[in-house]
Amino acid sequence: MPVLAVIPARLGSTRLANKPLQLLAGEPLIIRVAQRVASMGLADRVVVATDAAEIGVPVGKAGFEVAMTSPAHASGTDRVAEVAGRPEFRSFDVVVNVQGDEPFLPEAAVEGAVRRVRGGDDIGTASAPLDAAAARDPSRVKVVTDLAGHALYFSRAPIPYWRDGAAAPEGLYRQHLGIYAFGAAVLARWASLAPTILEHAEKLEQLRAMEHGFTIGVARLAEPALPGIDTADDLRRAEAHWHATQKGSR
Repeated sequence: MPVLAVIPARLGSTRLANKPLQLLAGEPLIIRVAQRVASMGLADRVVVATDAAEIGVPVGKAGFEVAMTSPAHASGTDRVAEVAGRPEFRSFDVVVNVQGDEPFLPEAAVEGAVRRVRGGDDIGTASAPLDAAAARDPSRVKVVTDLAGHALYFSRAPIPYWRDGAAAPEGLYRQHLGIYAFGAAVLARWASLAPTILEHAEKLEQLRAMEHGFTIGVARLAEPALPGIDTADDLRRAEAHWHATQKGSR
């Protein structure tokens, strides 16, 4: 089953201006994400999808495939669906949507998301352990699942709510990671559906899929994962982590 990885990118971030073009270790963030995905070797093609030439030109010069898209899309998944529906990409059985602000996305997250789709789920994604303090951060999206690993809900709030006064037990919270895998038909149907009230409330596009009855299988990673980059502070932490990792690998 050939795999197409699409990385949607836009300039309109509200918390970090021109986020895809912010430099991480001397390269635009979007290029670092593309490098990360390509290095995994899990996708047969890696494409950056954007409506901005300011993004497309440097990405193309860096040697990555670029697909220019409509500026009208409400979400990254809508942008990915436009690309996946083009004739040159219709031979791919599995489409992976990698968020453009995840330069440290674990390879196991992509593997796990694809595995959930190949196992029969409509959509695959992944989660990692999250401590109670970090769970209070609304930029860290939380997910709860049933015993079979199917998502019950995603939220910016700390879910589940720990009612007892004592500290929440370790392992209670799971962070949703910025990865989705789908069959091409599921992706096209998701993108054709109108946004829903929960999606509007939480600003989480996956809630549209949940409200319309899609099954979302969540692969469980054993180790914590670094968050995506949403703010200038996140970018500074990512820069420090990058250099620490490079130093440690020497």
